[in-house]
Amino acid sequence: MFSRPSFPRTRVLASLLATASLVAAGPCDIYAAGGTPCVAAHSTTRALYSAYANGLYQVKRSSDGATGNVVALSAGGLANAASQDTFCAGTTCLITIIYDQSGHNNHLYQAPAGGAATGPDALANAVSAPVKLNGQKAYGVYIAPGVGYRNDAVVGTATGDGAEGIYAIFDGTHYNNQCCFDYGNAETSNLDTGAGHMEAIYFGDCTFWGSGAGSGPWIMADLENGLFSGKSAGQNTADVSITSRFVTAMLKGEANQWGIRGGNAVSGLLSTYYSGARPTGYNPMRKEGAIILGIGGDNSKSAEGTFYEGAMTAGYPSDATEALVQANIVAAKYTT
Repeated sequence: MFSRPSFPRTRVLASLLATASLVAAGPCDIYAAGGTPCVAAHSTTRALYSAYANGLYQVKRSSDGATGNVVALSAGGLANAASQDTFCAGTTCLITIIYDQSGHNNHLYQAPAGGAATGPDALANAVSAPVKLNGQKAYGVYIAPGVGYRNDAVVGTATGDGAEGIYAIFDGTHYNNQCCFDYGNAETSNLDTGAGHMEAIYFGDCTFWGSGAGSGPWIMADLENGLFSGKSAGQNTADVSITSRFVTAMLKGEANQWGIRGGNAVSGLLSTYYSGARPTGYNPMRKEGAIILGIGGDNSKSAEGTFYEGAMTAGYPSDATEALVQANIVAAKYTT
């Protein structure tokens, strides 16, 4: 699953498209076919590999402290939300673990304290973000201020100036202007260790460091000590405000090159909001490889948002690969 294909990547990608196998393939199958395999894959709504049929996430109910796993209904299938409803009937359930589907065991757990805030962080209410995929019920991860997930002991994620790609699907209507609703690469110490030690997708309308066109929200990059929408701190008018209910957000970086891409997760193609050189002071990068969700690298946890699925890759994905991932997401038919 994680090896590079022995025949041209363009042929693999063309084959996926020609056989109309976008839904069956899964985003991480597409990334692997493009030579940039997933090293972390998280989703509470569906399997991100065609062969994955194990646990998507774990919930814990307040009535007796028991835990249970919500699994995919079939290989490559959607979450068995009905099993959660049965398990949590008459009580409250929290999402305690979001499992990594990539095989690297990079699961997301309750985030510990960090330099910016005490911990452990709160856990997401398991029923606060209901959604449907192809007409079938599932649940996202509702991040209220104070909620956060993290893994500091990871395997395979990019470190230093290594190349990576990240994608996530967010609720485009759930956000605020606080720091920082992130998904991606962060410090392993839970401390702010300086510029370039992070590379995570940010979503919201915080303007303290940078911004895009209009009033937001925007897809930006949290590179530590700054949210960047382009080459330098400040406004990048090419980074448009988001208007869709479901948002595909993508970030990728390699040596002195990075990009922000995004689009409507329900229809249409991706747009490129920035592609170019690193900001001053961020080349080379000093990534540490931890994975965060809903918080900043130093456990800044005043932001809010909703996460449905996402992944991190080894290597810098091509635009063609990302286009097929977007097509797969559209074919999943997210609806309220």
